[in-house]
Formats: sequence, C-alpha cells, structure tokens
Amino acid sequence: MKKILLIISLIPIFSFSQENEILKYFKSKDSLVGVKDQNGKIIVPAQFKIFSYMKDGDVVEGETIYFDGPKQNETAEKNAWGYIYDRKGNFLYRPFFYDNGADYFSEGVRRFVKNGKVGFADRNGTIVIKPKHDFVSSFNYGYAAYCDGCDWEKTEEEHKAIVGGTWGVMNFKGETVQPVGKSAAAIEINGKYYPYPFSYNEKEKNILRFFEKQNKMLSEIYYVNHYNKLSEDEKKLFFEIVERPKKNFPFYQVNAYDYRKAEAGLSGYKFLVSEDGKKVLTLEFDDEKIPFEKWLQEERKNAEKFQNEHPDNPNKLSK
Repeated sequence: MKKILLIISLIPIFSFSQENEILKYFKSKDSLVGVKDQNGKIIVPAQFKIFSYMKDGDVVEGETIYFDGPKQNETAEKNAWGYIYDRKGNFLYRPFFYDNGADYFSEGVRRFVKNGKVGFADRNGTIVIKPKHDFVSSFNYGYAAYCDGCDWEKTEEEHKAIVGGTWGVMNFKGETVQPVGKSAAAIEINGKYYPYPFSYNEKEKNILRFFEKQNKMLSEIYYVNHYNKLSEDEKKLFFEIVERPKKNFPFYQVNAYDYRKAEAGLSGYKFLVSEDGKKVLTLEFDDEKIPFEKWLQEERKNAEKFQNEHPDNPNKLSK
C-alpha cells in the first residue's frame, strides 16, 4: 500500500488588488452571511454559515469573495470547503478542504474540487488546471503528485494520509511527466527523478541573477540554525520564479528552496520583483511586504544573534 504524507504549510491568502470596488460581508437575522456593495446592493445573497471570525460590515479582501463555510442545509461534498465567487457575484469554485479550511495558495495556485475531482485555480479565480484526478498535492518546485483510485486512510489521527490508487506527477500545465534518470538537475519526488521544470526568458534570468549574487549570504543566514552539519554543496538555496505578472498582481514572485528542493521556511524567503525588475520586496507570512535590503539587514542581525547564543552551531556565518 502506497501513501503520501501531507505536510502543512501555513500560507494564508493575501491580495494585491489596487482598484477593486469596496464590497462588504453582511449577516442576516438568522446569522447567514452574504456580500453587498458599498451602496447596499446585494452581490451574493446571505446563505452561508461562516466558521471563521467575521463581523457584519467586514470588507472583502482579495480578487475573489470567499465564504468560509457551507450553505444552509447543504449536503457536504467530499474534500470541499467553502465557496469562491467573483466580485460580481458569480460562483467560481469550491476550494479543496485542507488544514481545517480552504486550501492555501502554493506557487500561485490552489486546489479546488468539482464532482469529486481536484483541479487548480489562480488568485483571480481562473481555472488553470481542470479537475480530473481523485487527489493532487499542492505544487512544490514546479510539480504536483496526483493519484486516482486513492482515498484518505482510515484512522482517528488528526493528520491523515492519502493511500492506495495509481500515482503520477504533473507539471504546471497539468500534463503527466515521466521520470528520468538521476542527475544533478533532476528533481526527486517520492523516490523517482523528474526533469528540471522551469524555463526563463532573458528578462527573468536577470531577475534571478540578483538573487544568485546574494545566494551565499542568504544561504548562510538560512542554514545558521540548521542542526546538522551541511556540505558546501548542500548549504545553498535555489531561487525560482513561481508566478508572473497578471491582472491584480504586478509582480514576479520568486521563491527560495533548500537543498532538498523544499520551500525555505514558512516566513520570508519569498520575494516580489516589480515588472521592470527594479524593486524587490520580501513577503513575511505572505501578507506583509518589506523592502529587501531592510529585511536582509534584520535577518543578518538575527542570524548573528543566534550564532552568539549558540557558539557550537555547525553551520557558521562568514566573518
């Protein structure tokens, strides 16, 4: 029996909208939730039981409207949680249920469920990969694992695994990718190796060169509190563009990955670069944008403090 453990990554939803009309949640007399515009016109009727904390009149944040709960008297749909509408009140999709709520965005997309199958949508609610598999993992380093004929294991444990079925790996186009031989550039997923998944034009290569010039310093800061001694080859970060400018999002997003090709940390090490490549910001917990140099100075100071307090740390900062 084959199974894949699901690792929780705390990536909340955030918005870069600049000129959206103001929309507000409202509650009916029986505590059902809907959305109105600033003139009081109902955009989405009150019909949802909301589980997150929300006050009457809270502003809708983001490119879409999210209702964190079921409709009144609905029959539960497997693996689905909540509802997503566009800002005109049109239903878009139901997010995949993950970590007690809607799935998080990872590499610019998140999972949704339709008729029991899993697909992916971007931050604007556009379907980028149609739902066709029983389960798909979040994207990591350009790939997502999927399975058909699989299901959640039967256990009382809080964190369950997906077991059984036939497994494969898809790229960001939703295409199945076949494994290749082991090489320095190949990406390991569940014991098999897959081709390097990213490609860049010259402008994007220049964006990544900025981070490569900072790689030694950033890597030393990141690994300073790593408890195992790492070789110089391991003590390195990898930078990839995971999202490109689009409507409501005028940035390139660059993520850092550790030597295992796993995302480097829950906070920081995700960066936004303006379309012209001149402005670089760091994302803290995906909802605060900090100028890169200011963030780097603070990270360096914290790393030096850690090393002073733990002089036996195996991965030292350069003097």
